[in-house]
Amino acid sequence: MSHKIRILLTGGGSGGHIYPLIAVSQELKNIAYQNGSICETRYFGEVDFFSKVFTDNEIGLTSIISSKFRRYFSFKNFIDFFKLFLGFFEALWKVFWFMPDAAFSKGGPGALPVLFACKFYMIPIAIHESDSIPGLANIISGKLAKKVFVGFDSAAKYFSDKKDIEMVGNPIRRDLIVEQQKNYVPKEQFNIESRKGLGFDIDTPLILVLGGSLGATRINDFILENLGDFLRQFQILHQVGLNNYESYKKEFEFLSRDWSDIEKRRYQYRAYFMDDLINAYAACDLVLCRAGAGTIYELAYFGKPAILIPLLEAANNHQIENARQYSETGAAMVMEQENFLGHLVIEKIADLINNKDVTQKMSLAAKGFYKADAAKNIAQGILEIGS
Repeated sequence: MSHKIRILLTGGGSGGHIYPLIAVSQELKNIAYQNGSICETRYFGEVDFFSKVFTDNEIGLTSIISSKFRRYFSFKNFIDFFKLFLGFFEALWKVFWFMPDAAFSKGGPGALPVLFACKFYMIPIAIHESDSIPGLANIISGKLAKKVFVGFDSAAKYFSDKKDIEMVGNPIRRDLIVEQQKNYVPKEQFNIESRKGLGFDIDTPLILVLGGSLGATRINDFILENLGDFLRQFQILHQVGLNNYESYKKEFEFLSRDWSDIEKRRYQYRAYFMDDLINAYAACDLVLCRAGAGTIYELAYFGKPAILIPLLEAANNHQIENARQYSETGAAMVMEQENFLGHLVIEKIADLINNKDVTQKMSLAAKGFYKADAAKNIAQGILEIGS
């Protein structure tokens, strides 16, 4: 009879947390199967938009009240203080009935109550910090953890009290691993077919604009304000974010009411890329985006030149530091938000698009930054502490 392994997953709040959890879950199950075992993974945390993504990947769901830490004064902090305790007691009850061999956290809202409950039951904990500067939840979680994985070398110093720290990079969405397609279709052909499949012209440069799964309001506003100028030279594929889609749709429909057919064909926007992010990356010439760790490692995997616009309000300025460290490799350019002006951005994009030598060097530098097998290495570490 096969031995059954139970692994608890927690963390969340955005795709940058959720998709690494899924990638690690898939590797946990693969390794267990190869060793003649069965691995059951279950997510404990806030059940929201991503619940279907979990169930589609055969990950069970257990809802836990979520709370959030704000580093500024807000009455919501008082409410969330009590929600933290409620979440802990709820987690104590629900974790007891699952009783995993180990727990793995990606940090983010809702992780701490679950990890406190795991610590109470002496369940070994592993965490992963994607960013160059850890968030508060992961700094606290690191004190509870037996194993810490990091995506940037600089993050290790924040967990200096832990002996078991491993630099692994950042797990990316498994559906973005396109090696199988590359084995059958040459890269250039795959890129052309992706662009055609998305409905874009193959000869006009295509810019992919990403603001994260929840969206980036300022990037969206910037694109709308400068769309006419952009479309004179480029095509744009734009992820506006789940939170911003409806308001953006109304503004865009008003703006484009008198557009020509040519202009309409040059611009597409989506709430969020679920199944076609592979094609979006493959089709584009350049990416304009925030500097979250998940996005940076996707850029690195695909070897895409990028202009990074770090979010200034990100906790501990981690996006600024992410962008700095990544750009120092030569893989991307960084544009501060105060310099995020239409003519400057369009001029910078045009300079890069027209300089193939520079973009090829950026592409090579990006690929050199990527760390393969991050999800597999994390999964192996989790199974080791849980054995």
